[in-house]
Amino acid sequence: MKKFIVILFILSAIVSQAQTTISFNLPSSRIDKWIEAHFAKGQAPPFSFTYGKQLSAQWLKKCRYKAEKLVTTEPHTLKYRFTYTGVQDGLQVMCDVNGYTDFGAVDWVIRFTNIGDKNTEKVANVRTCDIAFKPVRPGDFNLYYANGSEATCDDFAPHTKALHPGDTLRMCPTGGRSSDTAFPFFNLESPSSHQGIMVAVGWTGTWFANIINVSGQLQLATGIQRLHTYLLPGESVRSSSLCLLFWQSDNRMTGHNLFRRFLLQHHSRHIDGKPVFYPFFNNFNWGDPAPCQEYTCLTTDFAKAIIQRNKMFGLIQDAFWLDAGWYTQADNWREDKGWYNTVGTWMADERRFPGGLKDIAAAVHRTGAKLMVWFEPERVYKGSAWDNTHPQWMLNDASNNRLYNLADTTALAYFCKYIGDFLEHNNIDYYRQDFNMYAESLWKSHDTEGREGITENHYIEGLYKYWDYLLNRFPNLLIDNCASGGRRIDYETVLRSAPLWRTDYNYGEPIGYQCHTYGLEYYLTQHGTGIYSTDRFDSRSGMGSSTVFNWKLTEKRLSYTEMQKVQKECADIRPYYYEDYYPLSGEDRLTSDSIWLAYQLHRPSDHTGYVVAFRRPASSDSTYSVRLSAIDKTRDYLLIDLDSKKDTIVNGNTLHENLVLKLSKPRSSRLIYYERVPEAPEAKPKKS
Repeated sequence: MKKFIVILFILSAIVSQAQTTISFNLPSSRIDKWIEAHFAKGQAPPFSFTYGKQLSAQWLKKCRYKAEKLVTTEPHTLKYRFTYTGVQDGLQVMCDVNGYTDFGAVDWVIRFTNIGDKNTEKVANVRTCDIAFKPVRPGDFNLYYANGSEATCDDFAPHTKALHPGDTLRMCPTGGRSSDTAFPFFNLESPSSHQGIMVAVGWTGTWFANIINVSGQLQLATGIQRLHTYLLPGESVRSSSLCLLFWQSDNRMTGHNLFRRFLLQHHSRHIDGKPVFYPFFNNFNWGDPAPCQEYTCLTTDFAKAIIQRNKMFGLIQDAFWLDAGWYTQADNWREDKGWYNTVGTWMADERRFPGGLKDIAAAVHRTGAKLMVWFEPERVYKGSAWDNTHPQWMLNDASNNRLYNLADTTALAYFCKYIGDFLEHNNIDYYRQDFNMYAESLWKSHDTEGREGITENHYIEGLYKYWDYLLNRFPNLLIDNCASGGRRIDYETVLRSAPLWRTDYNYGEPIGYQCHTYGLEYYLTQHGTGIYSTDRFDSRSGMGSSTVFNWKLTEKRLSYTEMQKVQKECADIRPYYYEDYYPLSGEDRLTSDSIWLAYQLHRPSDHTGYVVAFRRPASSDSTYSVRLSAIDKTRDYLLIDLDSKKDTIVNGNTLHENLVLKLSKPRSSRLIYYERVPEAPEAKPKKS
C-alpha cells in the first residue's frame, strides 16, 4: 500500500468535533428535509471550524442566523444558503448547499468573510464535513477507495478496507495536486451491507479525508490541510466542497453507478443544457525524430497535410489534438531549448506557423472537426516572456520553474484575458491545460506570518475563476484537465473539465491502460487515454468515452483499413462508457501479466451491453468465468462475439451465475455484445 496514499495514525490525531450524527438511509425525495434539518437554526451543522479559541459549535450559537431557499431553474435541484454572522467580531460564515432530488445527493461549500473594519481572529481547523454516520446495526464498515496517479501501472487501482472499531484511515495527496497519489472519491458501506454513501471532495490542492470507526459509528472529516489564518477587512476564504450521495442496494456498484450518472447529469460540463460527450482525437504525427520533442518540429504545411491525410483515409474527424511545442523557442536546439523549458512564452512560433495557428484551425474546421491546443500557463520557465515582463507575478524558489500567482487579482485578470484572446484570435475550439510542477512548497513559502494556507486558498480560487472565465466566454469550449497526467481530478475539476490524458504512465503499454480504465470507471464516465496500435489487444486497452488516436500516418507498418476498423469499434462501444459499469475481475493482482481482466458495460434503458475481456501475455488459463450484473435471470440473451461474429442464445441465469469466456492464445481479447431477447407474443386463441 503506498505510503502517501493511506496513512494509519493514532486515534487522537483525528478526533473531530463530530457533533452531527446522521443515518446512512435517505430516500431521494426527502433531500430537502435532510438539508433543512441538518442546517436548522440551533442545530450543529455538518461542518466545523475553530475561530480564535472557540469551537464553531460555541461560536455559531451566538451568531445571527439566516436561512434562504434560492430560486433555481436547474431540474431536480434545490439551492439553499445558510448565513451565520458574528454579532461583534466581523466574521460572516456562509454555507451554500445544493440538494439533488433525483439522486439523493447533497453538496456544500463554506465561505468565511471579514465584514468588519479590522482583522479577524484566526479561522482554522476547517472541516467541510464533520459527521458521525450511525448504522442500522453494529459491525464493520467497508471503505472502497482508489489510488491516485503516480504514472504507474496501478494508477487508480481500486481497494477495499474493512474498518473495525478503532480503525483509522487518512487520505491526502502530495505536492499540491488533488489526485497525486490519493483520490478524492470513495464509497462508505454500512455494516448492513445494503446501504452506503458515496463521498467526493472538491479542492484542487491539499485536501484531506480522515475516517475512523469510533464505538460503532463512522466519523468522517474532510477539508484543506493547511488553513490557519486571520482575515483582512473585506477578505474572504473558502473551504473545500463536499458531496454525499446516499444509496441502498445489495450490490455496492449501485452506489458507484448512481454516482457516475449523478456527475454526468448534475456536475459536469453542459452545452445547450445537455452533458458533454467528449470527442475522439486524431493527432499530427506525435513524436518526431530526435532532437524533436512533442510538436517542436511541426509546421503549418505539415499539419495541413496530416489533416488531409486523415480525411483521405476516412478516419473519424471529431477533433485534432495539438500538444506541447508549438510556441516560440521550443525548437531552439542550439540553446538547449525544448517544449519543457520554454513555457511562459505563449506566442506561436512565426517561423513554423506564419500568422499563428489560424491556418491550422481553418484546415481542421473545413473537415467538420474541432481543434484542441495544449497550454501550461501556470508554470513559467525562467527567462521566458512572462518571467521577463511580469516578474512581480511569479512565485519563485531555487528551481527554474516559476509559479504564476493566480492569487494576485491583477495577475489573474491579465492571465484570463491573454489566454482568452489567444484562443479567440486563433479560432481554437478546445483548451488543454497541463501542470507539471509541485506547487505546495511555493504556496507555503509565500504565506505571511499568521496567515498559513492563505496563498493556496486564493490561488485555487483563482484557478476556478480562470476556468469559469474561459467557459463563460466560450460557451462551446471543452477543457482537458492534464497535470502530468490525471493528477488534478476532484469534485471541483470534473465540473469544469475532463482528464483526457489520465496518466503519464508508459505511453501505450496495454496492461497499465487496462488497469487505469478498470479503476477510474468506478467513479467517472469522462476520461481518456491514447491508442498507438491497431492490434486489438492494444487498441481495446485504450477504449473509453474519449480516445486519442496516436497513429503516425507516415509509417508504412500501419494499415489505414485497420485504423478504420479500430475507430469504428471504439465508436460503437463509446456510448456504453457513459452507462453503468461493473468490474468482473475483483481487485487482486490487477497489474499482473498472468491474469485475465474483464469488465461489463450495461445500458439499463434497453437491456444491452458489452463484456470486455483480456487474457494477458503470461496467463496459462484459456477460460475465465464471470458473473454479469443487471441481468434478468428469467430471460434469454443474444450474445454476439465481435471477433468471430458468432451469435449464441444464453439464458440470463447462466450469465448471472457463470459465463465462461474462452481465448485460446495469451495476449488476446474478447469483445462481446449482448441484448435481451424479446418475449414471444402470446398466441391468440383460435376462433370457435
